[in-house]
Amino acid sequence: MNRFDLQFLVLAALSLIVGVSLGIFMAASHDHQLMPVHAHLNLVGWVSLALFGLVYRAYPELGQRRLAKLHILLAGSATVLLPAGIAMVVLYQSEPLAVVASFLWLGACIVFLLQLLSLFGARDTNAAPLPAE
Repeated sequence: MNRFDLQFLVLAALSLIVGVSLGIFMAASHDHQLMPVHAHLNLVGWVSLALFGLVYRAYPELGQRRLAKLHILLAGSATVLLPAGIAMVVLYQSEPLAVVASFLWLGACIVFLLQLLSLFGARDTNAAPLPAE
């Protein structure tokens, strides 16, 4: 069984460590030009991936759908490439990697929405029965 919840949470924790480390480096060097990279590592990497993981934990049936694998691939790739692309923009005024990574992230967000919409047709077997009238 693929534990997409744990995969998302591990990627989130790794992003948090890299983002915090970059923040410490910037503070120590008094060079804050990579602040957008730091922010995206923490927001896209830590916050978004952690939320994805918690949703997959709350709704384990999402991890059984084929879209889950596509979701982790798109989100994981974008989480690595987007901060790198932003760094390329800040340091070298080169945008192509940031553009590609942005579209990968958009794809991951669309897949997540599709995953959530699939829950509307699912039957909740854990829900408490409705009271009789």
